[in-house]
Amino acid sequence: MTTALRRAVAFALVGSLALVGPWMLGVQEPAVATVAAIAPFLLVTAFALTVSPNSVLFELFARPADRRNGALFGLAGFALAAAALATLTVGFGMPEHVYVGTIFLLAFGNLAGQLVRSYVYEQIRTTAGFVAGGFLAACIGQLATVWLTGTAVDGPTVAFLAATGALLAALLHQLLFSRDDALVMVTVALVLWLFASLPIEISTTRITVAIVVTVALGYASFALETASLPGMLTGVLLGLLTIVLGDYGWFAMLIAFFGLGGLASKFRYERKVERGVAQENEGARGTGNVLANSLVALLAVLGAALSPEMGIPKALFFYAFAGAVGAALADTLSSEIGGLYDNPRLITTLRVVEPGTDGAVTWQGELVGLAGAAIIAAIALLAFDGTGLLGASVIVVAGFAGMTADSILGATVEGTLCGNQGVNFLATVAAAFVGAVLAAELGLAV
Repeated sequence: MTTALRRAVAFALVGSLALVGPWMLGVQEPAVATVAAIAPFLLVTAFALTVSPNSVLFELFARPADRRNGALFGLAGFALAAAALATLTVGFGMPEHVYVGTIFLLAFGNLAGQLVRSYVYEQIRTTAGFVAGGFLAACIGQLATVWLTGTAVDGPTVAFLAATGALLAALLHQLLFSRDDALVMVTVALVLWLFASLPIEISTTRITVAIVVTVALGYASFALETASLPGMLTGVLLGLLTIVLGDYGWFAMLIAFFGLGGLASKFRYERKVERGVAQENEGARGTGNVLANSLVALLAVLGAALSPEMGIPKALFFYAFAGAVGAALADTLSSEIGGLYDNPRLITTLRVVEPGTDGAVTWQGELVGLAGAAIIAAIALLAFDGTGLLGASVIVVAGFAGMTADSILGATVEGTLCGNQGVNFLATVAAAFVGAVLAAELGLAV
């Protein structure tokens, strides 16, 4: 057994202490249970900061940085984060199953990832091991908490929170905190707390389809090299949330953007390289690109889930979502296909500029972009009976408006006030706004 694997086993055992609080709640007074939930992790923290660097236990838990510093700061941070979550649970209402599930997810997910890594040193397989192990551990931790406390939480909700947490934790590890489990743990717990409070009902079929379909499509995007590993994780997470919080039709629009946008990036890639208009990383889209084009759509999905609480028609968020996705696909197709043609013109002056100039458009790109917005509108028309031709027209107009906003922003502020991803984000904001306003004015958002 490798040193890293032994350390992962030890951290998993520490993570198991999260069950002490729920267990004590069933057999002791609430005050005693409160102390019992927090105290074990505080004792672990004290141990981590005082144990001798020459002891066997120090070697068991020590990371390379801990050996240099002479103290188990990694273990102390992990335990303090767990104690903080326990405090949020007993003092501020974080659901106990979210608290336990998150700690199990990180502790046992890391163990699963290290176990895979000890046999196959490959990033994608190690990440897959973390996600799968974290998902199973989070499910077990939540179900154990439900059994110990008698909390009413159904199986599909447990699976949804576990899958969302595992994907989010893997993404945070890839992007921000490769070795900082404490920050990842707190972030994931807070996000899952939000999702656990949403007034939604999740069926077994819905969550099963969401997990299977999004994971399969995410792997396909990575295998076809249309997305980097962080980009694939982001897309899978967004797809999962869209199916569960939105609908299959919402997901169909989102996957149309991912699929067609990814293929467009690969289309005649060598020619784009020669012209200086190719996406970096051989066309594989990263997290920044995915989020810039999809974050507004995700916010619209969350808004739709919260619409009963806010008293805002769900249809308003639907048209904001469709407009944002339509703009993202329209802009992607316009850039990737239009960039292959000569004599592009700057949208603000209409003078001919060099290919790849920010804000430059071609008539071919404008047409294919309009077709991209129409594809999203067609999906909405087929998937939702209440859309109608008027609703589909609103989506096309919103998508085209977002694509045009992207070009105008590219010609005016890109490179000075914001970068390409910032322009993409603002363009989807504009499209969502146009879609929602038009829907409201035309009486579609009722």
